[in-house]
Amino acid sequence: MRQIVPEKSSEKVAKFLKKTSLHKRDFAEMIGVTLSYVYNLIDETVPFSTRGTTIERIATVMEISPDEFGEYRIPQEPVLIDESIEIIKDYLKENKLSVINFLKSFPRKKRLDIVDILRGALPLPVDYKELSLIAKTLNMPKEELYKVWEMRLKQILESAGMNIYSNSSLVNAMFDCAKKHILE
Repeated sequence: MRQIVPEKSSEKVAKFLKKTSLHKRDFAEMIGVTLSYVYNLIDETVPFSTRGTTIERIATVMEISPDEFGEYRIPQEPVLIDESIEIIKDYLKENKLSVINFLKSFPRKKRLDIVDILRGALPLPVDYKELSLIAKTLNMPKEELYKVWEMRLKQILESAGMNIYSNSSLVNAMFDCAKKHILE
């Protein structure tokens, strides 16, 4: 019987970069580290990160679970699943769009934010123009984009202390006006 030796995390990253032909510089930008760190990581001159954020970003770009890295420790705080981000992920799958190709459709300076949105560390932007750039890349219909934007705006109103149910007349009037403006 042959013993199965788990693949080192650094080897897993190196194979991924080679398989996808993703330039190390692009990968570094997507996960928020320096280019030299990526080279050192692959060459194993530095230990693989144990920082949860870095591992989660790497896993997001690689489209795998962070648990696949031995260095990953499950965070103690609960992970909140945002329905609007799940919709974005569903559109990625529906369009058969890899995370890398999705990220490459954004300016370099925006890619790290998109990775953090996909991993649930940042909420979707409220700015409709910014959200529409994401939607355009995903071929998302205007009606679906509006639904995601409305959901996000309601989250913000509630987190700012507004009871959207007791203020439903105001909230509904506001969203009816926005819907007419956006969808017509």
